[in-house]
Amino acid sequence: MNSTEVLQSLEKWTSHYIEELDNYSDEQLRRKPAKDAWSLGQMYVHLIETANHLQLANVDKCRALSEEAVLSAAEMPVKNEAGEAVFAMGGFPPVRIVVPASARPDPAQAESKRQLVEGLQAVLRRAGELEPQLGSIPAHVKVAHPRLGGMNAEEWFALVEMHYRHHLLQKERLHAFIAG
Repeated sequence: MNSTEVLQSLEKWTSHYIEELDNYSDEQLRRKPAKDAWSLGQMYVHLIETANHLQLANVDKCRALSEEAVLSAAEMPVKNEAGEAVFAMGGFPPVRIVVPASARPDPAQAESKRQLVEGLQAVLRRAGELEPQLGSIPAHVKVAHPRLGGMNAEEWFALVEMHYRHHLLQKERLHAFIAG
């Protein structure tokens, strides 16, 4: 997908996640299937925080590095085998990816559906602002992802949409828990 298609898909998934919130009360969004598991609201917060503080923030880092114009392609981090596989497939594999608790803090519980809607909309607005700038950021400029290796601005941008799609599986598991 090119960046315009990625943004269109992100718009679709954002609408989906927002519409799905109508199916739950604030209390249901905070209900956890197990002590060490996330609630549905925490999953939403995770999507929003990861987009804002990792994925889109690294688009900005790529742009800043390109403006410094001091680093050559040889000095940039390289995408590793896992990163190559994710991008070759166009998304994450349809399996649970468990990050050790020591490597990630649990997201905060959602305060309200309104907070989640506003957060998702803010991510989409920021993505819409960044998308036209992607073509001006050289593809050789990369920032390392902790599990996928070096990624350029367009890859970081695409990762937001891939991440939203990946969490649909978790959303379905949590829906079944809440409905059960």
